Amino acid sequence: MHEVAWELVDWVEIRYRGLWFDREAVLFGAATHDIGKILHPEELSGPGSAHELAGFELLAAHGFDEKSARFARTHSSWTAAEVETEDLLVSLADKIWKAKRVPELEELIVQRLATAEGQPSWQVFMALDDELDRIAAHADHRLAFQGGYPVRA
Repeated sequence: MHEVAWELVDWVEIRYRGLWFDREAVLFGAATHDIGKILHPEELSGPGSAHELAGFELLAAHGFDEKSARFARTHSSWTAAEVETEDLLVSLADKIWKAKRVPELEELIVQRLATAEGQPSWQVFMALDDELDRIAAHADHRLAFQGGYPVRA
């Protein structure tokens, strides 16, 4: 997922220079968003959300500030008022690396990009849709690679 986050932030930085976001925060969030699965290994290969709060608490207990640790908690809930662009980008990378499209999440990102650049939403949507399709096209390879390392809870 971290590789996908790199691709995504590179694309945003090149195409939407008017949108300020903290690149390093996104990459940190991508690297640590699922760290709570250490405490909930059953969620490595199955559904569940217990890892989200657990990951936040784990990072906080090891000295990470709330702003950094938050990605463990926010990567699957992007509708809260305090969600920032960085949270949305981590969430999007988390979804698109496995080719999962979430229209509500994508629309939030489209709105931020369109507002920052003063472009029509439809134009931004078309560009983002193309980029997400490009990234998602390699999901089978990524999932097969991950599947080559079975996990036992």
